[in-house]
Amino acid sequence: MTLVETMKPRERVLNALAGKPVDRTPVSNPTNVATVELMDLVKAPFPEANRDPEMNARLAATGYTELGFDSIMPVFSIIQESSALGCEMQWETKDNWPTVRMYNPIWSGPEDVHIPQGFWSHKDIVVVLKSLEILQKEYGDQVAVIGKSMGPWTLAYHVFGVEKFLLMSIDDPDKTKRCLDKLKEISVAFALAQIESGADALTFPDHATGDLVSGEYYRKFLMELHQEMEERIPCPLILHICGKTVDRLGYIAQTGMAAFHIDSKNDPHEAMEIADGKIRLVGNLNNPELLYSKNPEDIREAVFNCLDAGMNLIAPECAIPLATKLENLLAIPEAVKEWHKTH
Repeated sequence: MTLVETMKPRERVLNALAGKPVDRTPVSNPTNVATVELMDLVKAPFPEANRDPEMNARLAATGYTELGFDSIMPVFSIIQESSALGCEMQWETKDNWPTVRMYNPIWSGPEDVHIPQGFWSHKDIVVVLKSLEILQKEYGDQVAVIGKSMGPWTLAYHVFGVEKFLLMSIDDPDKTKRCLDKLKEISVAFALAQIESGADALTFPDHATGDLVSGEYYRKFLMELHQEMEERIPCPLILHICGKTVDRLGYIAQTGMAAFHIDSKNDPHEAMEIADGKIRLVGNLNNPELLYSKNPEDIREAVFNCLDAGMNLIAPECAIPLATKLENLLAIPEAVKEWHKTH
């Protein structure tokens, strides 16, 4: 049986995010699918591909041109805003992501939070905006171009330090909320700039992860704030939180965001039942044990499980290991198409 596709990838992704009919389940990448092999293929290695717009766009496009995914994601890390805010960076080498050195926080409280002079001309902000322009011009009529704006909880980890911020959330919840209220303006400003540069949708990572904070923490500090983000940012938002998050999924489903990108620590059948059609789910193929370590047949089985559960978009659970074999990534869209031939 031949699978007849009647939609372009862009329409397929945006329809799925809106809860509209699709010809088949999209394969998307709300974080990224850059690998060392792909870097070598298009001569766009880390860390340079995180800072040079042409290299960034070239590497990002491989998610569509080489892997056959239905979306392109050019923001490979979670450090762009934090670097431009003044955080100390560790740029690493080709086989690792850049990171923020959080043992040396730059701010202490809400009074410190501001967008510094030079933020919009900073190399790590410009690269995202220019790359989105390049990708939208070259591929925008075919494939969904997805940007990324970090949420205030993630930014708080970077600018205040994880331990200090989490202790603040226990000792002074009101101060914590004031910090988040100030930081959210950075999230909104960068989101709006990316939409203007050509993003069709945005990933919104906000790492109130299951291993660090509870579902009740999410309700207390972030649910209403995320509702506000959905109201203020005029494009589909894909919330991303790592870890086991079924304990907060009921709250997340009330935010109005288009979708939630879930970790493999969550059973897709249970997650879909909790979401109950109130929010679309994206995911949730395991990275270290599946995509990095196993083979196409194992990936086919995992993809089928997600599709059997009704997952709205199929994707790796987070940014994939950079040494992941291309054959394992190519197996994802192949499995999706195979499943749809018989369903």
